[in-house]
Amino acid sequence: MAETLRAGLLGVGMMGRHHARVLREIDGVELVAIADPGGDPHGVAGTLEVLPDIDALIGAGIDIAVVAVPTRFHEDAALKLAAAGVHALVEKPIADTVDAGQRMVDAFRDAGLIGAVGHIERFNPALQELRRRLAAGELGAVFQIQTRRQGPFPSRIADVGVAKDLASHDVDLTAWVAQSDYVRVFAQTTFKSGREHEDMIAITGRLASGVIVNHLVNWLSPMKERVTVVTGEKGAFVADTSTGDLTFYANGTIPLEWESVSSFRGVSEGDVTRYAFAKREPLRVEHEAFRDAVLGRPSDVVTMEQGLRTLAVVEAALGSARDGVATAFD
Repeated sequence: MAETLRAGLLGVGMMGRHHARVLREIDGVELVAIADPGGDPHGVAGTLEVLPDIDALIGAGIDIAVVAVPTRFHEDAALKLAAAGVHALVEKPIADTVDAGQRMVDAFRDAGLIGAVGHIERFNPALQELRRRLAAGELGAVFQIQTRRQGPFPSRIADVGVAKDLASHDVDLTAWVAQSDYVRVFAQTTFKSGREHEDMIAITGRLASGVIVNHLVNWLSPMKERVTVVTGEKGAFVADTSTGDLTFYANGTIPLEWESVSSFRGVSEGDVTRYAFAKREPLRVEHEAFRDAVLGRPSDVVTMEQGLRTLAVVEAALGSARDGVATAFD
């Protein structure tokens, strides 16, 4: 395969416009075609013709494609790309149903192609630094991972609820950071904004490693919050993915002299450290990882298999909220 990959982009909406910019910026990739049946609302096509559909995009002779259209259209586009021998990065969630996602996984596997899912939080500098430090044993045993992802309703989202749009981020990043899959989930949802899909979900669960997880996700908060807290035997890491900051709160080692406090047999507050490290744009890092995977270089993309597992956990959480029972995985 040529060292410069011919890239096509399906969808130039709110997210697609950022994909267009990054595809033009990274080495080894040339954006040669754009398709969107809705036109080019953000004016990102430049000198490129805005093609009408996925078939025209494939006809432009592309090596790789980015799929950034509403979730219900992912399967159709992905299956056509796989049949044409085109590697694809599909925005999250992988599909609108597990069955559709499985068909996508099968198609790319059978064709021997790279199929990736755009769970961009994995490429956030705070979470990458957190995973590195956890793997190095800096927290010791991990007890709990808690995430909070809250903010106002985004009018651009129409075809899925907050679980598939946002909670999928937290499910994926939690399993990735902990390097352990979910084995059980229980959830509750609310419908407050008059839409057919849920706008708040609270998920609790457990990973195969024994780690307890909690996710609070909603479109009902006037404040925007993107926080991951990992608590373990040596303290707690707090990753703010809005700013890319990672802070460590160490358990205290100084004996307490205040009698009413020292009688509590738990941890105490120790030093607080906010780390300094390089902070690259997550979307750019994601695209570089996808490019490298296609070129056969060492890379760490979110595979379609992993994206499907995340979707299965989210659908199980929604089923749990509907039925009022916990769901266990094999």
